[in-house]
Amino acid sequence: MTKEVQKEKSMMLQKEMIEGLFNELSIAKETGKKVCYTFVPGNLSELIRTFDMLPVYPEINALQSAMRKKSAGYIREAERHAHSEDVCTYVKCDVGMMMKGNIGPTGQKIPEPDILLLSYTGCFTFMKWFETLKREYPNAKVVMIHTPYQEDGRITPEMRNYMVQQLKEEVIPQMEAVSGVKYDEEKLKNILALSKEAEDWITKIFDTTKNRPSPIDAYFAGVYYIGPINIGFRGTQEAVDYYKALYDEIQERIRQGLGPITPEGEMKEEKYRLVVEGPPNWTNFREFWKIFYDMGAVIVASSYTKVGGVYDLGWRHDPQRPLESLAEYCMNCYTNLNIPQRIDLLSKYIREYEADGYVTNSIKSCNSFSAGQLGMMREIEDRLEVPVGFIESDLVDPRYFSYSNIKNRLESYFQMLEQRKTLQATENV
Repeated sequence: MTKEVQKEKSMMLQKEMIEGLFNELSIAKETGKKVCYTFVPGNLSELIRTFDMLPVYPEINALQSAMRKKSAGYIREAERHAHSEDVCTYVKCDVGMMMKGNIGPTGQKIPEPDILLLSYTGCFTFMKWFETLKREYPNAKVVMIHTPYQEDGRITPEMRNYMVQQLKEEVIPQMEAVSGVKYDEEKLKNILALSKEAEDWITKIFDTTKNRPSPIDAYFAGVYYIGPINIGFRGTQEAVDYYKALYDEIQERIRQGLGPITPEGEMKEEKYRLVVEGPPNWTNFREFWKIFYDMGAVIVASSYTKVGGVYDLGWRHDPQRPLESLAEYCMNCYTNLNIPQRIDLLSKYIREYEADGYVTNSIKSCNSFSAGQLGMMREIEDRLEVPVGFIESDLVDPRYFSYSNIKNRLESYFQMLEQRKTLQATENV
C-alpha cells in the first residue's frame, strides 16, 4: 500500500497560485488576455507582466505531465511524428501534449500563443523547440533576444548594452504591437521591486541548509520552492507572500531542530549532506527521492534550483536600472555560466554548506546540463578531495529511469561515504 504523501503547508499555497494561473489561461480568449510562451532560464516574466500578458512555460508543462505519468504517451506521439529518440524529452513531451489537445496539468486546455518569446540562455534546443512551435502556431509572433554566453566568466558593458538595445528596438515594440499595451517603465520598476524582494527571500530560504539538521532538502523540495519565482509569479505580491510564509515555516522547523519534510514523512536522522548537479528525474520523482530518504541523505545545495537565477551570489533585479537589470538576469542564469564558473559555484556550495559528498545526475537528453559534467566532477573531486558519485536518468522519459541501477549505484556510493566517515572519526580519536 502506497504511503500517503506528506506535504508542507506552503505547498498548498503554491498549488492555489498555480491553479489560479491556469484558470486565467483557460479563459484568456474570453477575457482578451494575450498569451506568451517562453522558457524558464532567462525568462523576462517582469516584462511579460508589464504588458498584461499571461505566461506559459513549455518545459514546466512537460515536467508536470511527467509527474502525472502522462509524459510517456506524449513522447510516443511526438516520435510517431518523426521527432527523434535523441531529442530533448521536454520538447517531445510538450509537442506530444500539443498534438493531443494541449491539455495542461490542471485538466484545462492551454490557449495558443500570441507571442513566442525566446531569451536564448545557454540551451540551443530552445531555438529548435520554438521553430517547431512556430510551425504549429503560424499566427504567433516570434521574438528572440540573443543572450551572450559568459565565455570568459564575466559580463562586460558591451554585452549588457547589446542586450538592452535588443530590448528597446526588437522586444518591447513587438510586445506593444501584440498586446496593444504601451510600454510603461514605472510599472516595470514596481514589478522589479517585488522581484528583488522575492529573490531576497528565496536566498534566505536556501541558506537555511547551513543548519544541522538541514530543515529543508534543497533539491527535491527545492524544485517546489523555485516554482513561483520561475513560472511567472516573480514580480508579484503573491510570490513575496508565498516566500515569507515558507521562510516562517522553515524557521519554525529550525527552532524545533527538525529535518526536511519528504513524501515519506519527516527525515528523522541526517546522515549525509550532499550537493547535486543536474536536473531530477520527473517520471519517478517520489521513488528517486525515497532512495536518498532511506539512506538519510539530505541535499543541501543543487545546481538545478539555480536554472532560473543564481541569486545567492548577490545579484538582484534592480528597479533603478530596469532594462539593464533584465539583460543581466538573462546572462546570470546557471545554464549561461561557463564550465569553470559552474565548478567554482558547486565547490562554493560544498564548502559553505559542509557537504559530505557530491553527486551528478546525468540526463540522457539534456546536453545543456550533461556536457562537461564528468570533467566537472573530476575537477571537484581533485580540488576538494570530496567523494563523488555518478548516476544517469532522464527528464521525462520513463524508458530511461532504471530504479534498480540507480539504487545500486547510490548504495555503493553511500557505503563509500560511511567508510570515509568512520575513518575520519577514528583519526580524530
